[in-house]
Amino acid sequence: MVCPYSQAVQRSPRMQRSTPRIPSFEQSLKQTGLAQRQPIERNAPLARLYEDALHYEPGTAISSTGALIARSGAKTGRSPRDKRVAEEASTVDDVWWGPVNKKLSEESFAVNAQTALDYLNTRDRLYVFDGFAGWDTRYRIKVRVVCARAYHALFMNNMLIRPTADELADFGEPDFTIVNAGQFPANRFTKGMTSPTSVAISFERRQMVILGTEYAGEMKKGVFTVMHYFMPKAGVLSLHSSCNEGPKGDVS
Repeated sequence: MVCPYSQAVQRSPRMQRSTPRIPSFEQSLKQTGLAQRQPIERNAPLARLYEDALHYEPGTAISSTGALIARSGAKTGRSPRDKRVAEEASTVDDVWWGPVNKKLSEESFAVNAQTALDYLNTRDRLYVFDGFAGWDTRYRIKVRVVCARAYHALFMNNMLIRPTADELADFGEPDFTIVNAGQFPANRFTKGMTSPTSVAISFERRQMVILGTEYAGEMKKGVFTVMHYFMPKAGVLSLHSSCNEGPKGDVS
């Protein structure tokens, strides 16, 4: 797989003019494997996500400060023992394998990915959020989140950089896709699985697949993992950090 960061560094206005026509949202989504038989909300307004979460997701409420309170099921935190990285020819020598970065065969990843898609294809409605990870436009990547809960779409709307209307129209193919079917369990008899929960990344397929956990933070940490993998390959030291912004735009 060509690193998206190296592509970004080499990109120039002249190269952009010679780029093939950007695929439509429907065309790019079809390659994910979704049947697209149900309504799909793409980058839905916050009000719509609030409304859907309150209407369709039991236990959801609005706090006194206006934040959405959602239930994540049995998992109320990350599941580090259930994380896996697909063992692939292009990455096998680049991952520090061990108790943290556990191997998953390509076949088992494919089984989980198909399980997630099969589940999502049965839902009455789906949500897609297309956004960016990384403020520097030279190194940012396009991330697509596909999920069945408004809560998950709202969470990533807050975590990723929201595109402008023009950027969304020209979004095209994402650099990485998160397929979140966390309401449905993984088959624990699949080779490499130790529980009904699976959070797995394939760098060759440019996908993250989530099964068996509705904890939204898994998506955020997945994006961190992808960035920390690709950025050093582009000669950039990655840093996990944040800052708090005050009402006047000041930061601490």
